[in-house]
Amino acid sequence: MDATSGNESQQGHSIFENVPLGGLEIAVSHPQAAAVKLCTLAANISNKSGVSIHLVNAYTISLAARDRNYADVLARSSGNLPDGKPLVWISNLKGRPLWQVRGPSLFGNVMDIGRNSNVKHFLLGSTNDTLRKLNEELTSRYPGIEIVGQLSPPFRDQSPSELAAQDKFISDSEAQIVWVGLGTPKQDFEVLRLANRLPVVAVAVGAAFDFVAGTKKEAPVWIRKIGFEWLFRLLSEPRRLWRRYLFGNFEFLRATLRNGRSS
Repeated sequence: MDATSGNESQQGHSIFENVPLGGLEIAVSHPQAAAVKLCTLAANISNKSGVSIHLVNAYTISLAARDRNYADVLARSSGNLPDGKPLVWISNLKGRPLWQVRGPSLFGNVMDIGRNSNVKHFLLGSTNDTLRKLNEELTSRYPGIEIVGQLSPPFRDQSPSELAAQDKFISDSEAQIVWVGLGTPKQDFEVLRLANRLPVVAVAVGAAFDFVAGTKKEAPVWIRKIGFEWLFRLLSEPRRLWRRYLFGNFEFLRATLRNGRSS
């Protein structure tokens, strides 16, 4: 995947204070402050280079530990927000406090706060049916939001001409934030590519589309609070996710603990 061409002036310059964890720089930000920052960036991004935001969890770190190209994408991001309790636990053990910034919660908070400055949103990913349900739910929850476009791209890799057409569609919509729900790691490559091509805040938001649209069940609040959202998702989709969590969690622990307090 090509995530390198275009305007790269913002990439590799995080907009957050960071702490190192598992070979990556992880943003230190209260969830509400992160949402406010994204809205402020979006409202003032006209004619400026793009911003790439990634939601990082244990699976993300395990993939980055095995794939140098993927690790490079995250190293060049404008912000890697800790979307997972295990990251918070490990970082706290190392004496570097973090707040968890959940993708679905960030998604909703930015939609809510962005209404004050008429932020324009674009939804990229999933299926047409999910996007329809998502649009209806967001409009119901946050009256007055501006969703200026949505697109369900092919699940296969797109050709250069298809990507150019997609970019023009997004540009013509005058979107300021592009929410990307293509699954990890594909969405992270796409977010960096978009930020290199367009003056937008591009956010890899994971399963938030499905959770908000109601096409997948979200873990109850009490399960999220105790840090077992990953287990809830595994039990909900065992055939699809068992390899991710069985091998990914082991790789995450190895990547974050192997260097002791210096990681």
